[in-house]
Amino acid sequence: MKKHNIFIVAGLLAAGLSLTGCSDVLDETTRENLTPEYFKTEKGVEGGITALYANLRNVWGNGYWLIANETGTDEYTWGHGGNENDKPIDMSNNGELNPTNCRADVLWNYAFSDINTANGVIENATSVAGIPESLISEARFFRAFDYFWLVQEFGGVPLDLGSGELKFNTTAVRISKRNTVPEVYTKAIFPDLLTAIENLPETGRVTGGLTKTAARLVLAKAYLTYGWWLENPNNIPTYPECDRTDPDGHDAKWYYQQAYNLATTAIANPGKFGLQKSFYLVNVGSNDRNSEIVLYADHTESSNYYDGGTNFDWANGNPPGNFARWMCRWDYTFLETSKSASTWDKFRSVAREAVQGKDRPWKEMATPQEVTKVTFKDKTFDSRFDGTFAYQFRGNWDRSGNAKGTAYNANNLPVNPGDSILTFLDEDDPNIQWPSASDNAGAGKSNVGAGWLPGRADWVVGPSQISRYKYLNLWKNGIYRTDNGAGLGRPNGDSPRPYPVLKFSELYLIGAEAAVKLGMNTEARNLINVLRARAGVWTYDNNRQRVKVADYSKEMVEATPATITIDYILEERSRELFGECYRWTDLVRTQTWGKLAKTYTICGVNAADRTPQVVTRNIKPENYLRPIPQGQIDALDMTAAEKDAFQNPAYRDK
Repeated sequence: MKKHNIFIVAGLLAAGLSLTGCSDVLDETTRENLTPEYFKTEKGVEGGITALYANLRNVWGNGYWLIANETGTDEYTWGHGGNENDKPIDMSNNGELNPTNCRADVLWNYAFSDINTANGVIENATSVAGIPESLISEARFFRAFDYFWLVQEFGGVPLDLGSGELKFNTTAVRISKRNTVPEVYTKAIFPDLLTAIENLPETGRVTGGLTKTAARLVLAKAYLTYGWWLENPNNIPTYPECDRTDPDGHDAKWYYQQAYNLATTAIANPGKFGLQKSFYLVNVGSNDRNSEIVLYADHTESSNYYDGGTNFDWANGNPPGNFARWMCRWDYTFLETSKSASTWDKFRSVAREAVQGKDRPWKEMATPQEVTKVTFKDKTFDSRFDGTFAYQFRGNWDRSGNAKGTAYNANNLPVNPGDSILTFLDEDDPNIQWPSASDNAGAGKSNVGAGWLPGRADWVVGPSQISRYKYLNLWKNGIYRTDNGAGLGRPNGDSPRPYPVLKFSELYLIGAEAAVKLGMNTEARNLINVLRARAGVWTYDNNRQRVKVADYSKEMVEATPATITIDYILEERSRELFGECYRWTDLVRTQTWGKLAKTYTICGVNAADRTPQVVTRNIKPENYLRPIPQGQIDALDMTAAEKDAFQNPAYRDK
């Protein structure tokens, strides 16, 4: 991946798009030969803001950003195809995380370009006649949003890109100074978001445009995160070193209260946003851009051009393409079935297809067994397991051309296209029979090491047999296309779906977490129960592919613990936001990474592996910050000692 020096004239590179004031969608048009004076024109201001929206695609939907924030947590470990992108960040002694291999570089490489573009807009737009503060506040939001993500990942980061703090830089420089965490929050994040809340509209200026709700959500989470940082309950080190005191004189409790107030205000004043009727409806591709998605990195099936030149046919895993879902796919295409009931005339019965949960497998990220056994233990009342994962893999040979008509699967029982070929079971079953070591090297007739149960035509895998080879596919971020016709469509290209960045549901989780920190258990429980009640509403049985109208909201609410803890909040965050690039920062914010993700259980890397292994991670307090990318360190024109001081301490001399 291309490396970027943060101290180049970033705004000139990023502002390659513009918008029209009369349109309800962003009109992205290539601009050439940009100069600093570009931002002193109406076209330049509008072009810079459009570039900020477009830049979301470089990070959100980027598979390596998914790895950076999910692998090494209780949601994901490395899979069968794991490599230098995956194994070191798992912290499980399969390579050492260092400034060269850490994929948090995705954020660093794009965020500062974004920030300088925002600086250019904010610094110059007030001198342009006819530019309202509401438009400038979109740039303020993005600057704060980028700084918020940077400070969560890396600690204190530079506010001065070469021309002064929060100033537009037009001169390439190779020296830098990192600001402290309190400075980043109080000088950049909080002021920008407060102004944005005051000036942004209730309804977005364009489709997918920023609103008060978006700004309230991010500021509430920033207040919450900073409160945890001030409190520092587990004595986690910070960098650059500084006192855990607030320049504005507030304590952690004050910030928790602000987070609670903002979250509940946003819930009470939703504008056009709100919860979908069921969890399934939040994530199904046919319902993209729904009212629960507050901000997204937009893509469209209708035009590669308006996706920034991404490739819908055969992509290579580069931004701005939406390819994150590839990372968390096992190679289900190895599944085999027979054309004959009397002899095992094998063929591949499940092919890649441009539908959710069944697209291009890169095999880099695997779900530990605890995801099925603990996080999503309730699969009867709670719809979120079914609305998060693909755990049934259905035959599609009628569209692939690999066979015709009826085929024969486990127990030589007949199956037809659309029937389940393999199912991951909700619970372990002692009656499962497994292939012998001599049967296809333990992979058996299924070719993936699956077992079988009497009377069932589908191969089966129990929770205790989930391995780095075969595991749950993340359904909700999967590809969705309307042009597949009678075939498999285009499953190997970038996804044309918008990638969610902010969801309205998170406001309830932020509010509940703040309430717990304030000792407001009733309020925390009430907020959590809104989401849990919604999770009990079924409108579709996703994996069984059938309508299911059921309401278990009463059962879900009754099962909520009487006392809400931070650990329980984190469980609910995982059930709501699984695999959406939040998990590492969630565990880091609450200082629970070393506790909740210290161990996990999974079987090995081969098809025949079905012996659970408990893996222990080596998570140290100093690992709660990611390394500054080595490309940035190398680009600095500073002494060796100064470069060393710029890097986070855990990653020096790596």
